[in-house]
Amino acid sequence: MQVNVIARHVEVSDHTKHFIEEKASRLPRYYDRVSAIEVILDQEGDLSSVEMIVRAAGSPDFVGKEVGPETKACVDLLIDKMERQLTRHKEKFRNRKHLAKKPELHDES
Repeated sequence: MQVNVIARHVEVSDHTKHFIEEKASRLPRYYDRVSAIEVILDQEGDLSSVEMIVRAAGSPDFVGKEVGPETKACVDLLIDKMERQLTRHKEKFRNRKHLAKKPELHDES
């Protein structure tokens, strides 16, 4: 799995980049088809904006965005959002298989 950290209008320290990569590397636990994660950091005045795009095989991209005063706090909140999205998608994918009608048994009298 590949994690890309992209910074716009802000310099990202190695410590912050490592923190983001470590947190993002937990996401395949929730959906094993995750192939790539892209994290986009942006600075808008006093607010930090963090956007995450999770690409998974056979699924549409999962996208989340968080805005706040601290980058690390935004990353934590965003990871929680993405975990919920991936878990919800996995549950829907799993439960869909069981919706098919079971063959009915005919009474032969």
